[in-house]
Amino acid sequence: MILLDFKKNYVLDNGFVQLRPLQSDDFKYLLPYSLNESELWKYSLIPGDGEDNLRKYIALATEGRVEETAYAFIVYDKRFKTYAGSTRFYDFNQDHQTVSLGYTWYGKDFQGTGLNKNCKFLMLQFAFEHMKVQRVEFRADNKNKRSIAAMKSIGCTEEGVLRSNCASADGRRDSIVLSILRYEWFSRVKRELLKKL
Repeated sequence: MILLDFKKNYVLDNGFVQLRPLQSDDFKYLLPYSLNESELWKYSLIPGDGEDNLRKYIALATEGRVEETAYAFIVYDKRFKTYAGSTRFYDFNQDHQTVSLGYTWYGKDFQGTGLNKNCKFLMLQFAFEHMKVQRVEFRADNKNKRSIAAMKSIGCTEEGVLRSNCASADGRRDSIVLSILRYEWFSRVKRELLKKL
């Protein structure tokens, strides 16, 4: 059984980054990215570019928590003392003890700074050591090479490509599937990812 209380406000923090539950009033912190960096949503299934899309994006994310289907975080970079983006857990499967991690985006200034590795470490640690999941899954548009490289760099194993598995802004997309298993986290991934922080 996955150990997660959707009513609880979990805060994940390692001194470099803080993740706290995304709330509707966080709109003001994320709006500059939505207005000035629309390319962040090029591969997103749920666009967040522009005021209206960002409001919908945040509403869907917070509704997911109420419905107990997703748990979204806003990402705060403690070095620069500013909000940098968002990420979430979703597709909880109690019977199989699995969860997906995704809907992750960061402003351009935070990409390649180590922020993502710190966020993923905190979330993976929480998933395997608090929620007690057996598997964390990641998906991305198969054309999103930057995202795929980032997932592999944290220790994900590529499982394959789901062809034309969902609609996208430009028609259909192929989704790459990657994962980290519980034994991999404790035997290898945690140690190797810690070295990269």
